[in-house]
Amino acid sequence: MNDVERALKRAGSRTNGVPERATRRLVDSAADHGLLDVAYTSLDTPVGEVMVASTQRGLVRISFGASLYRDHFVEDLSWRVSPRILEAPSYFDCVRRELDEYFEGKRTEFELPLDWSLTGGFGRRVLKRTARIPYGETSTYREMATAAGNVRAVRAAGNALGANPLPLVVPCHRVLRTGGALGGYGGGPEVKEFLLKLEGAL
Repeated sequence: MNDVERALKRAGSRTNGVPERATRRLVDSAADHGLLDVAYTSLDTPVGEVMVASTQRGLVRISFGASLYRDHFVEDLSWRVSPRILEAPSYFDCVRRELDEYFEGKRTEFELPLDWSLTGGFGRRVLKRTARIPYGETSTYREMATAAGNVRAVRAAGNALGANPLPLVVPCHRVLRTGGALGGYGGGPEVKEFLLKLEGAL
């Protein structure tokens, strides 16, 4: 076990209370030694605190209200992505900036790299089509099912959107029920309505 591995073992998956510069050095060293697969942190937004996680491929998870269930958030990522996970707030400067610009009405399209590893099959096709819905526009569950290749799989499309691991950036809030009803949303219907009004879609 080298020095970095020993430091990571002492730190566990949390770095609260450790000076930012020391945390950054630890995270950089872990990444350089191939010991860090997932970084995460919490961000404050106008729709509440969100937890975000990223791999070397890109943003892999955004979760509303997960700070209340931080341990579950970390444990789920450790099982589904990698146990080599560490809190690293400074790694999310670009994510923080793009979200701030979005909520300020200055950004209509995210440019963040995405890691789709928490999706697969039909669900991934639905979410990739959802990612193409333009700012200020909406679609329906049926249209997303059709775009993903199965016009009859409306319920499956709804399930994929309900399990979207990257809300906000993959804008599942832009998908409505046929007839215009809002439908469900992981952040709650009031957040979905807020986002659609922010974009001028309602």
